[in-house]
Amino acid sequence: MNTQHGTLGVLGAGEVGQAVAARAVRHGHEVLIGNSRGPRTLEALVGRLGPKARAVTAEEAVKPELVFLSVPFFAVPELTRLTSWSGKIVVDTTNQFAAANPWRGRYDVGDLTGSEWVAQHLPGARLVKALNTLYAPFIAADPRHAEGRQVAFYAGDDIDAKTVGCGHVLGKGSPCLGFAGE
Repeated sequence: MNTQHGTLGVLGAGEVGQAVAARAVRHGHEVLIGNSRGPRTLEALVGRLGPKARAVTAEEAVKPELVFLSVPFFAVPELTRLTSWSGKIVVDTTNQFAAANPWRGRYDVGDLTGSEWVAQHLPGARLVKALNTLYAPFIAADPRHAEGRQVAFYAGDDIDAKTVGCGHVLGKGSPCLGFAGE
């Protein structure tokens, strides 16, 4: 995969998905953005993002080897059928909320962590948990600003996947701190 200017997919066009897409476009990447409602609902968004962004179906958004998952947590089981996830790097920005409103409680995944549960639904994916601790405006903003440098935490067992995921959104040399699971 070309990690300098490759094509990446963004599945989900809420605030976080839009922030991820905007950062990736600013770093020169082609972005395929899709949602459950179809490409026509994304025309205004891709118009704002510019010519490197393209509105596509959910199935098309997961075709690249690098996909950012920015859907509601409860929608993850619906994604299993979209593609063969084997070998794809999936940057999971979800949080374990039972509803889109985080004040409505957590989604019950039994004894699993949220990431383990997501991984079960995306068999074979090289999963990286990232950007789920930041509000969308912080993801969209330049990580270097007057107050200092902002960091993004990445977690996963695949060091190469973490490096690729971090570099695509925050840019080469950006401060990313990654920790592998126990």
